[in-house]
Amino acid sequence: MANSRVQKSAPVCLIENGEDGQLQVIPEALDVLRHIEQPVVVVAVVGLYRTGKSYLMNKLAGKTQGFSLGSTIQSHTKGIWMWCVPHPTKPDLTLVLLDTEGLGDVEKGDEKNDNWIFALAVLLSSTLVYNSTGTINNNAVQQLHYVTELTEHIKVKSQTDEEDESNEFARFFPSFVWTVRDFTLDLVIDGQQVTADEYLDNSLKLKPGHNKSSQQYNLPRECIRNYFPTRKCFVFTRPTTPENMKRMEELSDSDLEPAFVQQARDFSNHTFAHAQTKTMKGGYTVTGRMLGSLAEAYVKAIRSGQIPCLDNAVLALAQIENNRALDDAISYYLQEMEQWVAYPTETQEELSDLHSRFEKEAVKIFMDKSFKDDDQKFQLKLMESLQKKYQSICERNEKESRKVCESIIMNQFEVLEEKVKDGIYMTTGGYEEYKRDLQDFISRYKEVPSKGIKADEVLKDYLQSKEDIGKAVLAADKSLTEAQRRMEEEQARTEAAERENRAIREQQHVLQQQMEDQERTYRENMEQLLVKMEEDRKNAMQEQEKVIEARLKEQKDLLQQGFNDRAQQMENEISRLREEAQPKSRSWFSNVLETVGNVATLFLPGIAGKALGIGSSLISRFF
Repeated sequence: MANSRVQKSAPVCLIENGEDGQLQVIPEALDVLRHIEQPVVVVAVVGLYRTGKSYLMNKLAGKTQGFSLGSTIQSHTKGIWMWCVPHPTKPDLTLVLLDTEGLGDVEKGDEKNDNWIFALAVLLSSTLVYNSTGTINNNAVQQLHYVTELTEHIKVKSQTDEEDESNEFARFFPSFVWTVRDFTLDLVIDGQQVTADEYLDNSLKLKPGHNKSSQQYNLPRECIRNYFPTRKCFVFTRPTTPENMKRMEELSDSDLEPAFVQQARDFSNHTFAHAQTKTMKGGYTVTGRMLGSLAEAYVKAIRSGQIPCLDNAVLALAQIENNRALDDAISYYLQEMEQWVAYPTETQEELSDLHSRFEKEAVKIFMDKSFKDDDQKFQLKLMESLQKKYQSICERNEKESRKVCESIIMNQFEVLEEKVKDGIYMTTGGYEEYKRDLQDFISRYKEVPSKGIKADEVLKDYLQSKEDIGKAVLAADKSLTEAQRRMEEEQARTEAAERENRAIREQQHVLQQQMEDQERTYRENMEQLLVKMEEDRKNAMQEQEKVIEARLKEQKDLLQQGFNDRAQQMENEISRLREEAQPKSRSWFSNVLETVGNVATLFLPGIAGKALGIGSSLISRFF
């Protein structure tokens, strides 16, 4: 999406409660996202109503107005509102800001809706900002009870056998930022100055014991620590006087407390520098268009009474995006071939080179836009489709060549045809004149450029159709002896055989080139497939290593707090994660290539019997 289009955008409602009380995605917002082809950084803010969430989002957008701030005790934001703006420091990304409906609105009194809004903010964002006021005390932590209920509103796998999936959340959940507004205390713990991050970590310490009170105290803290391993905290002083708070949208930075202005700047700078690109399970990067599809998938599940499932969302999105990638790749190939192929091409190599050039780019387009094509179903469709398109282009090239050649023959041999018709050659010595004229017209025909790949075949067919005329002229020439006639007949047969052989060699050359094209098609697809598979493997490993690193930090913290039993449980989980992070073997890649090769031979007969060898050589190169 061009930056100009993003800059013209304004906040739009992404998800709202419809007249039927059900959540629904707004088409206008989907249309905005549909035009964003860039990867997106998605920052969502959640928190109790009337805590100043919208102000933070406006600051990230670089505006004082946009998301409604309101000046009364009523909640202004309803549902989830979205603002797409150019990323201020990373031009290849788009910043998507999500401002959510205030949680705990007494007028609304719908806790179920609050839970879904919170869950959707978690599912759609790459950075989740939780906004509260005052201090991070036990009451503030307990107010974040929505996090303890996420297991009831988010599933990771479609088939779980009722097992607890909460340990998987850390792998896919956004980074967590707690912003504390109207903070009036000193950041001091046990007489020592601390950072806001240390203040948050201290507030999330667990209480020893197994009684009900300890469990209630620990539950939200354990959820925050386990689900959101990447955590950050910012504290903000009161921005201005209570009277001025009612007109925050009208105030500039010079009207606000300098400390607050600097704190807001620090928050924005951290977000711009550290907020990550939105990814899905498996480490797949999300574009704006894909974010819209995710929102639709999650809301559809909620409306149908189901729990949004990460696996199902990825599979549904993969189906959409892979079909789109397939269409885009084929459209590109056809468009470029139509533009660059001048029918008929002089040689098959000329057509083959263009095919190779645009096929390679088409495969790259598909690879860049597709994901989770685990069984290579869509890639095989691409190979088959491009082969059929190329075959059709080759057939058109042959037809155009034949048409051009027949037109040249009609023009070049017109005089010969007229002389035959007028009986000029049916005289004594006429055969020699006929032969001389015929060779002259054949030479002229061969000198005409741009006849294409059917030049010899069309000439052979034409001369073959005129053999009876040559025999009649030869028989009518009384100047020749019987021996001379036999010699002329033998020479005519020899020349005809040579023309037949040239036409056969011409066709064999074309077929050989097309078979080489099929082999190259397979090789090109497999090379790019291996690159993509390796990239996907590395992304998955990075995703896993990030969780392992967070779990090691959590384990160290538990040991320091004396929770040895929980630290041991964490060790078991770390061991499992490390085992899952082991790279896949060469045999796994070999099996994939062998499977693709076996299927590809159905529509690429030129690689029959060679696929396994090609696959093995590629495996050796890449791994």
